[in-house]
Parts: sequence; structure tokens; C-alpha cells
Amino acid sequence: MDSTPEHPELSNHSSEQAPSQAPLQDRVAALKALEAEIRRCTRCPLHRTRTHAVPGEGNYDAVVMFVGEAPGADEDRQGRPFVGRSGRFLTHALAQVGIRREDVYITNVIKCRPPNNRDPLPRELEACSRYLDQQIELINPRIIVTLGRFSMARWFPDGRITQIHGRIKNIGRGRVAMAMFHPAAALRNPVWREQFVQDLQKLPSLIQRAQAADQAAARGEKLPAGVPHPGDPDYVEPDSGQAGQEQPSE
Repeated sequence: MDSTPEHPELSNHSSEQAPSQAPLQDRVAALKALEAEIRRCTRCPLHRTRTHAVPGEGNYDAVVMFVGEAPGADEDRQGRPFVGRSGRFLTHALAQVGIRREDVYITNVIKCRPPNNRDPLPRELEACSRYLDQQIELINPRIIVTLGRFSMARWFPDGRITQIHGRIKNIGRGRVAMAMFHPAAALRNPVWREQFVQDLQKLPSLIQRAQAADQAAARGEKLPAGVPHPGDPDYVEPDSGQAGQEQPSE
């Protein structure tokens, strides 16, 4: 773990266009259309009790995507993710390691607030799953940071957050996931808060590696994110001499 207390500010959006990605303007248009669809969504009963659906917000070309659990009361009122006390804590913690909130993309596995902030139900998780799939496909992040146990379960299905927080896992398609406590949980427990801050210190170096991988992909020296990589079940070995090799596993 990087224990340096301060890091230079990092911009974590891709500086180069990966060859296989759609143009950014097309991806932005598709994301805006998806957000409008989410705001109109009636796929599960949560639409009956919400004030606003909360699609997500941030940089549409982000290297890092944060995935939380579900909107709370403040988020439901404003239609934006992580705007209450836990959101302010997350924004401050990011700034402490040199990352601006506007450079990342933040969303949740559930786009509407469950009544009384109860746990999401399986039907609700299923109803929203394709929205998160599409957001990942269009933004195409190299790094996914899970905040709390429901987003963690998507990429660390057998993990317990108290045991695996800070763990980094290769999830295929040139991406890694890092498990972290939910900011609200970190605020309730001083030990978890310290671990949250320590785990977040790993992110700047991951971003630098991801940016280097994107730049190499733009030069045709590595595979871009979002396509099959060696080790993925659908990867097909290219002909000898063809450009594009997998980045080292995180």
C-alpha cells in the first residue's frame, strides 16, 4: 500500500482514444439517452415510491467508476449520487489523494431509493443490472471501485467486506475491481474509516497504470479495455505479429 500522505493531483480520464472504442461524442449521446431511460424506468416497484431516479454522474470518459449500493434520501431528492454526508466524505477523501470528483464516474447498482433505505431486493437488483452493464460498456473504465457489499457482491461474490476491503481483482476485459467499504459505513466506524482512507491511497498508482495502458492501446501496443484479453473465456489468440497484448494483471 502507498503510505505517502499526499499525492500529486491526477486527471483520471483517458487522454487517448482506444482504437476499438466508439467516438466519445457517440458514447456521450448514448449515455445521456440511457440516463433519460433510467429516469423514466418502471421495471420494478421502486418507481412508485421514488422522487427521482439516480442514474449516476461524472466524467463519461473516466478511467475509474465508483459503484455504490442505492440512493439515499438526499440523493432521491436531488437525483444525484452521493450528495449527502457520505458523499461529502467521499469527495473529501478523493481530494486528499489528488483525485477530483468530476474526473470519476459515480453510480449505484440500484438507481432508485428503497423505502427507508432497506437493502435492495433480488428483483430490484435484477431490474437495474442491465443499466449498470450498459454504463460500464459505454464509459469503459479500467478500474471499478465497489462501495459496500451489494456492489462488491457483483465482482467479489464470496467475499466479506471486512476481510477483502482494499483487494484488487482482475475481472477481465482489461479491467480490475477494488473492494472498499461504503462511505456511510466508514463514517459509522472509526476503524473502517481509517481503512477506507488507507485503501483509497492505492487508487492514484492504479490510475497511472491504467492511463499508461490506454496510451499503449492507442498506439496499438496493447489491447484496449472492453475487449477480450488473454485469460478471458472468449479471447481468441491473434495471428503472430499482430499488435495488441494484454496488460499485466493487477
